[in-house]
Amino acid sequence: MSGTILHLRSELGKALEHRSALTPTTAKVLIDAGYTVNVERSSERIFDDSEFEKVGATLVPENTWRDAPTDHIIIGLKELPVEEFPLKHVHIQFAHCYKNQGGWEKVLSRFPRGGGTLLDLEFLVDDRARRVAAFGYHAGFAGAALALETWAWQLTHPVSEPFPAVSSYPNEDALIVDVKKAIALGKEKSGKDPRVLVIGALGRCGSGAVDLCLRAGVPTENVLKWDLAETAKGGPFPEIVESDIFINCIYLMSKIPNFVDFKSLDTPDRKLSVVCDVSADTTNPNNPIPIYTVATTFNEPTVPVEEVKGEPRLSVISIDHLPSLLPREASEAFSKDLLPSLLQLKDWRNVPVWARAEKLFQEKVAALPNSEL
Repeated sequence: MSGTILHLRSELGKALEHRSALTPTTAKVLIDAGYTVNVERSSERIFDDSEFEKVGATLVPENTWRDAPTDHIIIGLKELPVEEFPLKHVHIQFAHCYKNQGGWEKVLSRFPRGGGTLLDLEFLVDDRARRVAAFGYHAGFAGAALALETWAWQLTHPVSEPFPAVSSYPNEDALIVDVKKAIALGKEKSGKDPRVLVIGALGRCGSGAVDLCLRAGVPTENVLKWDLAETAKGGPFPEIVESDIFINCIYLMSKIPNFVDFKSLDTPDRKLSVVCDVSADTTNPNNPIPIYTVATTFNEPTVPVEEVKGEPRLSVISIDHLPSLLPREASEAFSKDLLPSLLQLKDWRNVPVWARAEKLFQEKVAALPNSEL
């Protein structure tokens, strides 16, 4: 296949999503390699339209991917707006419909009904089954930042004042400045540093959470780094309830014992006041943190766990696009990792990483109820 045309769509389906699957840097490499790159104009994207135009991309109106020729490959990041019309293109994106999430059938069925194909970014893996690109590091980094800020906020504000809306930062250093200020206020009120337990600490996401905590000044001995060895015995774990903050960074594939639940929280020894579920498997029936059912947002970052009474009050952060807190750095890192695979899109059906993604798509489609086709 020659003259391959890539169409970068805007992120109309996700409010406050500032990240981009392509950056001006990676777009230029693709253009230099012979690809045509069309970029939808977007006022939300962290990169200005002019940055793409300067490297040779063609700017097109927002939402024009729908009417693009069927041989154009549509590249996005998060899920499409909730609509029902069939999809006719090859789409590269995170679709969140392969793990029995709520409404997965309606999301996935749009592709076979229109003759389209989903190549899900979450399931692009190399020959060792390792993901070729992921936002995990910045998801953990941002999640830990919000968790620490929420811990301090709840110590210094009444229940009637939930943690306020947040917006993106230009870089990591600017975020850390604010987190350090929050921790100082929390320490002044409580007389101690927060104790943070991170599960999945050895992975990309967990390493981001740990790095944020340490860079923000949480003492090393107060950051509990758990992974498979520590969770092998199966939860629930009292160590979570005895920590101030719990950050979940695992990649959930199947049912496992709960890490924490209402019964384990029902103890006078509870210190836990903030849970940040970076994995954000809110609607996944196998979620090992079954104490909330609401996906939170940048506008409303926390949800109270009303069933848990007494002090301290307990809140959950379950934002599914945490890296948008650091959209430029997160996009650059992700797109750089994805670039080697993108450069093979001219012959994608014969490239293992893409062929595996298509095979998985076909397997998932085969599991769709006939009523959805």
